[in-house]
Amino acid sequence: MKDVTLRVARPTDRLDEVVRFYRDGLGFEVIGSFEDHDGFDGAMLGHPGAAWHLEFTHRRGHQAGRAPTQDNLLVFYLPDRDAWEAAVERMRAHGHTPVVSLNPYWDRQGLTFEDPDGYRVVLQNAAWGR
Repeated sequence: MKDVTLRVARPTDRLDEVVRFYRDGLGFEVIGSFEDHDGFDGAMLGHPGAAWHLEFTHRRGHQAGRAPTQDNLLVFYLPDRDAWEAAVERMRAHGHTPVVSLNPYWDRQGLTFEDPDGYRVVLQNAAWGR
């Protein structure tokens, strides 16, 4: 599949908090948002021009709940040590503390942070290998 854009979408009960986590903590940009679209509010975050973005939605009057497990992960590979350290420092500066990963593999070269819904984001100081 060529010229594909990936959207990872999930519901949340804490839309504003989740947007702050990904925008302020991870440095993503809000690339789109909507209010009361058929009862849904939402925001898309990512980087302009990237072939992927995250969408978080909240359906009014509906409860989404928390992450089903501690192993629901988004993993971002940051092979450049300076870029990785800057990303970790930005997370800490916004009040996010690393958590111990359920799978110890992720703690060897990275740090894991938990978003307001309990979903986890790994900042991995390694290149992704195929």
